Amino acid sequence: MSQALTRSFADIRRALLAGEEVALIDVREEAPFAEAHPLFAANIPLSKLEVEVFARVPRRDTAVTLYDNGEGFAAKALSRLQTLGYSNLALLEGGLQGWRQAGGELFIDVNVPSKAFGELVEHERHTPSLPAEEVKALLDAKADVVVLDARRFDEYQTMSIPTGVSVPGAELVLRARELAPDPATRIIVNCAGRTRSIIGTQSLVNAGLPNPISALRNGTIGWLLAGQQLEHGQARRFGDISEATQRQAGDDARRVADAAKVGRATLADLHAWQEEPQRTTYVLDVRTSEEYEAGHLPGARSTPGGQLVQETDHYASVRGARIVLADDNGVRANMSASWLAQLGWEVHVLDDLKASDFTEKGAWPVPVPGTAPFESIDPQTLASWLEAGDTQLLDFTTSANHVKRHIPGAWWALRSDLAHALHKLPPAERYVVTCGSSLLAQFAVADVEALTGKPVFLLKGGNAAWFAAQLPGEEGEQRLASPRIDRYRRPYEGTDAPREAMQAYLDWEFGLVEQLGRDGTHGFFVI
Repeated sequence: MSQALTRSFADIRRALLAGEEVALIDVREEAPFAEAHPLFAANIPLSKLEVEVFARVPRRDTAVTLYDNGEGFAAKALSRLQTLGYSNLALLEGGLQGWRQAGGELFIDVNVPSKAFGELVEHERHTPSLPAEEVKALLDAKADVVVLDARRFDEYQTMSIPTGVSVPGAELVLRARELAPDPATRIIVNCAGRTRSIIGTQSLVNAGLPNPISALRNGTIGWLLAGQQLEHGQARRFGDISEATQRQAGDDARRVADAAKVGRATLADLHAWQEEPQRTTYVLDVRTSEEYEAGHLPGARSTPGGQLVQETDHYASVRGARIVLADDNGVRANMSASWLAQLGWEVHVLDDLKASDFTEKGAWPVPVPGTAPFESIDPQTLASWLEAGDTQLLDFTTSANHVKRHIPGAWWALRSDLAHALHKLPPAERYVVTCGSSLLAQFAVADVEALTGKPVFLLKGGNAAWFAAQLPGEEGEQRLASPRIDRYRRPYEGTDAPREAMQAYLDWEFGLVEQLGRDGTHGFFVI
């Protein structure tokens, strides 16, 4: 194999500053990625490359630069991407260490561009906030207050501020006037930490709502650090809105988008852009997933707006690409676009959409490459093989899902760690591979065959099919054949994070504006 092309820190920095398309891909697992990475690096682990890369780097001749921290994953990823048709590939010169030695700034945690931008917004606009103690006093006094939780609904259900209502970020401007119709009602916006409450609060301020509006300072972390109790398992959600509220929100959102210099586009523009060979265009639907599944624009990916602003690097992994947003009334698209524009993206909102354009129904089909032929088995066959004792089952779902519930006897493994993981398994006459749906596991069939020389089968429908067949499950961390590094445990998750970790996370967020200044490539602005 010929020597791989390399790109240096200086090459990447020059391209970022010039606004060129840059796909700087960290192919390690999420936990090591979160320990140190460049600002605009996107994390696409080698273990999940085939099920993520087509959506996140859709144009095959994008300039893709891959790196790891000396593990050898980047070279493997480069070879795999060549097989998938990517033609402009390079390794980062010196890997992560080379970036550091060349003077490149390194960031910790995940979704850092969005989190750093949130801190910049608060720094520039002095976004109003109240400490947890004051908010609790208002609630205890039965003051005229509504608490709006800007996170995903599943996060809200895990833990929430007492009385809080789930209104994920992009829904706030659309729905807040209905939830607080009296201009005297105080609106409190919270998330788990800082970013989404800052962006949500500033969204309502930018949109011109007449109410007093404040972020809950430091979110649920701040609430816990104040020694206050959170609620769990709540289900309060926003309701329908009137046409008058929708019109008002539409006017507000369009004004904010115009101030941020968001582009306007038609379907004809979109189709022309999609034919351009040298530009990447992402088409994203920012409504709720339920609305998306009921009907959406062909080819659009479901990315509810609040999460899109929070996790832009996960959906649009080519910095410098074009983003086109769609929704049915413009409110969520314009508000989401206003933030993406300030984050330095070329972003446009589709203005001419009609209900008749939303012809596709159902969930977004993940684009994946084909595989070599393999044999599938049903859950009943797997059950009989496991009972016979001559079969080993490998589970490639997330470690969190595996620990929560898995097929009895299953071994959890990372694909990128497969050679080491297989040494921990007892000998077998055959192997079966699975994951949540078997979407990822199908790509492991050939890997396991090559490493074991034994027959390998795919569980059709994955773990979901096994449990749908009313077959037994078990839980716990037994039979972990790989380290649980596939996901970074966020300090604001759950209810059992140590106080020191929560405080350290807040301290890190406070320092992000200074880090942005040292890095010097962000291109952010604040309206």
